[in-house]
Amino acid sequence: MSPSIEVMVSPECPRAEGTIRRVREIAARLAPDCEVGVTTVRGAEEAAALEFTGSPTVRIEGLDIEGAGGQGLPPVWLIEAAILRALAPRHVLFLCVANSARSQMAEGVGRSLAGPGVRVSSAGSEPSRVRPQAIEALAEIGINAGTHRSKSFDEFHDVGVDCVITLCAEENCPVWLGDALRVHWALPDPAAATGSDEEVLDSFRQVRDELSSRLAVVLGSDSE
Repeated sequence: MSPSIEVMVSPECPRAEGTIRRVREIAARLAPDCEVGVTTVRGAEEAAALEFTGSPTVRIEGLDIEGAGGQGLPPVWLIEAAILRALAPRHVLFLCVANSARSQMAEGVGRSLAGPGVRVSSAGSEPSRVRPQAIEALAEIGINAGTHRSKSFDEFHDVGVDCVITLCAEENCPVWLGDALRVHWALPDPAAATGSDEEVLDSFRQVRDELSSRLAVVLGSDSE
């Protein structure tokens, strides 16, 4: 089922065109059968009737993706995450090269947020080992990743993956050849961080927190 996507703008909004273009490009990639509606809101009376709080406002399945419109050009990841939430994938697979840090933390956070019947996995093209800092960073927010292991993405080619999120930044990300929704979030590799033990761990925390923010949109409780 195609999600309902609407962009609401005021006539004088300087970000209207960019927002409409960005939303349409992402919708065409993730939900090609979906038509993006555009509403130009004129006047305070119409704004009140539509509960329009600012330009631009992007609503997916009736929900303002930023919580309050008029915050600026919505980031690509937020539009992607909100559309994925509406599409309700049943098996989300996170990929990077080593499956040691970013994808492991994404798996842990994703599992903590996923509703019943939603599977969350991670893998890599060159699996190695789970970084102890990834386990520690997750433990700090109450997620036990002690039993996690690095896995090859070959393990998942025949298990019904319907959404793949790649997390590589500087590296060449694995290419998923199966039929699935595809999203790329280029996040820095905390395993490449230098400095003291605390500084390296803080790099893991920063990526963990960014993943938590994004996955709360994709897998939040009212998406069950």
